Amino acid sequence: MLRIDAGDWVLVCDGRKAIILENTGTRAAPSLAVKEVREQQDLRTSEQGSDAPGRAFTSVGANRSAVDQTDWHDQGDRAFLRGLVHDVHKAVSTGRVRGVVIVAPPKALGVIRQGWPSTHSSAIKAELAHDYLKLPVDELERRLFG
Repeated sequence: MLRIDAGDWVLVCDGRKAIILENTGTRAAPSLAVKEVREQQDLRTSEQGSDAPGRAFTSVGANRSAVDQTDWHDQGDRAFLRGLVHDVHKAVSTGRVRGVVIVAPPKALGVIRQGWPSTHSSAIKAELAHDYLKLPVDELERRLFG
């Protein structure tokens, strides 16, 4: 069973949306309250970039090969998560929050891990590889705290 102190944050996110919850209860009886909700705009691919896939020429002969097209949605998701990590880390480094629990799908959790500075790794109390973003707060509490 997960234990968090009063004032600790639970960050529930994926690449497009994040909910920051704060434990307004106690360690023995946690109660999560929504502190902030962030959502990235879901633009169509044509609005994010219009480059056609590139072509590469071999140095000998006339052979050409295609270059993979840029995944604009993936880049947007990663930028959203990096910005989120920056802001949560800033809250930790300024003392606004002492502990953070991160709940995210595995891919998003990987981006978060890469962006989180090792100097404050002790602030992360737990990392849970789950997609709980669409759960109501009371169901989230039940799954996290039993």
